[in-house]
Amino acid sequence: MITAITSMAGLALIFGLILSYAAFRFKVEGNPVVEKLDELLPQSQCGKCGYPGCRPYAEAIINANALINLCSPGGENTVHSIADLLNRDFVPLDQSTVVDNRKTWAVIDEQKCIGCTLCIQACPVDAIVGSAKQMHTVITAECTGCEKCLPPCPVACITMVKETPSLALWHWPLPCGAISQKAA
Repeated sequence: MITAITSMAGLALIFGLILSYAAFRFKVEGNPVVEKLDELLPQSQCGKCGYPGCRPYAEAIINANALINLCSPGGENTVHSIADLLNRDFVPLDQSTVVDNRKTWAVIDEQKCIGCTLCIQACPVDAIVGSAKQMHTVITAECTGCEKCLPPCPVACITMVKETPSLALWHWPLPCGAISQKAA
């Protein structure tokens, strides 16, 4: 019995050493520029840029397959940050991807929800909570307004709500050159 335990422990130790060596020797590191670029993006995973999420969009930019001005949730500031990081010229935000810059989020009609969980599975940021055959709800602060929960809903109980404009939310829009002129 002791010899069996000792031999199993010895084998576990040997395999552990082999695995740790393999993990060290064959370590695959990601592209650090992609990591920095992904951190600049808003992580809304909305797909408005034409890519399934922020990381694939960052990889496409690095591989020169995508323009740097497609992220409408990030806005002009994100495009400036991307241009600075990659030492590229600033390109104005592609207006075809901009619909409305107010915060948008999903709201589930509790009377219509049948608890199918299809919206939960479709949400890329886990902003919808609930369980099977129970009413679901949206965590408003987490919702990015990507609208990916709308198509799978079989009873159309989800609507998108836009932030109401108010004086508290209003800001003076500065021209892009005004920021760099103030810094100089």
